[in-house]
Amino acid sequence: MGEAVECEGLTHEKYNVDEQLKAFVNEGGEILACGTCLKSRQLHESEACPISTMIDCVNMVVWADKTVTF
Repeated sequence: MGEAVECEGLTHEKYNVDEQLKAFVNEGGEILACGTCLKSRQLHESEACPISTMIDCVNMVVWADKTVTF
């Protein structure tokens, strides 16, 4: 949510966020990208960050025993 939807393609000399994002997805991790946050930044969904709704996000939090947000 928020600025986190801009994480694809993000790299830093110490942390290659894009590489870590792809590794997480390749290992079966699931990322939900807020559709409103993507649209307000004129971004499009991708395989790593598909558009989701608030209902999708709430359902994931209810399902999971632990969540990570940023």
